Amino acid sequence: MSKNTLQVMPRWRQYWALTKPRVTQLAVFCAIIGMFLATPGMVPLPVLIGGSLGIWLLAGAAFAVNCLVEQKVDAKMRRTAWRPSATGEITDIQIIIFALVIGAAGMILLWNFANPLTMWATAATFIGYAIIYTLLLKPATPQNIVIGGLSGAMPPALGWCAVANEMPAEAWLLVLIIFTWTPPHFWALALYRRDDYEKSGLPMLPVTHGEKFTLLHILLYTLILIAATLLPFIYRMSGYFYLISALVLGLMFIYYAVALLKNYSDELAKKTFKFSILYLALLFAALLIDHYL
Repeated sequence: MSKNTLQVMPRWRQYWALTKPRVTQLAVFCAIIGMFLATPGMVPLPVLIGGSLGIWLLAGAAFAVNCLVEQKVDAKMRRTAWRPSATGEITDIQIIIFALVIGAAGMILLWNFANPLTMWATAATFIGYAIIYTLLLKPATPQNIVIGGLSGAMPPALGWCAVANEMPAEAWLLVLIIFTWTPPHFWALALYRRDDYEKSGLPMLPVTHGEKFTLLHILLYTLILIAATLLPFIYRMSGYFYLISALVLGLMFIYYAVALLKNYSDELAKKTFKFSILYLALLFAALLIDHYL
């Protein structure tokens, strides 16, 4: 998407782009699964709608702040140079006001339709992403996505909390799954976009430690991820349908990780990245289906 495209794009779509809607959709999807797993019956409709919108708005606010902080970095990268924050189509003060308005709206929704604990936990999660990860971790260490991945892993626990007003061990197992999924998912992207990251100056693992080292770590973290996905069955929060689904999906992920290690190509890394998104969506869908079997 070019700057010329942005100039003819409606203003609302430029603001929409700041919220990173594709990433937000996956986060909210996982939060909704967490809501359903928190109750044996149906999630109350006000909690489902209000909670989902509240989490969506707070996540969007965090991503808008992320775009603001990284606008100079984004401008150097082909993948992100089109963002309205990077092109200057939307000013800094406009982004700040936008983030404050939708963030406040999200907090109000969570306070009224979920509970105060969910509101504060969601706010802390995405403030952590916008400030701690974006400002401190991302430019400082190649393990940024490993440490900072906790913020991105929180949505299912937030969804659980919206219904149950607590975050029990089961909710944290879901967090652990996304936490261990994040490094292999993101490193696949970083590999085929490593020239962009090198140009930007960000210390991503493929830039600081090279291709082979990153590929090995993708495989190792994928194995850790597979182990984490077995915990819901071991903890008896899920049954055999989920177990079989997790094993099949896990074997497919391992196939991609091994294939990358043996015969790397940017095209295969791109396919691995896209599969990892499908993997997480299908895994959480399997959790939901198993819950009602």
